Amino acid sequence: MKWGDGWQSGLVRDDEPVRLGESLHDVVNSLRPDGSPGGVTTSGGDASASALGGVFGRWDEAVGEAMAAHVQPVKLDGTMLVVQVDDPAWATQLKFLEGTLKQRLAEIAGATIDRIEVRVAR
Repeated sequence: MKWGDGWQSGLVRDDEPVRLGESLHDVVNSLRPDGSPGGVTTSGGDASASALGGVFGRWDEAVGEAMAAHVQPVKLDGTMLVVQVDDPAWATQLKFLEGTLKQRLAEIAGATIDRIEVRVAR
């Protein structure tokens, strides 16, 4: 099939941009050990593609510019979020804001977070 035929029939070329959510969904599903849909199975449970995309893709919106400048998500393992801070003071600040952060991530990112693990960058 020629490229023009695929384009006219609604197919997308391999070198055309793809929405992050669509691409992330495919990647997450390909990482499942059993190949079944629904997210990445990790030691902590399932992390859906939408939760991953929401946490990592909408982090700045969920936490605000000031916090995003010092705190970055590293890993979403089921309902446990691992974040990295650039200063120990931000680790302390996150302990006070943990409940608010979980609520914001649920509202903005659509992610259910039960626990936040904080790592201080060296």
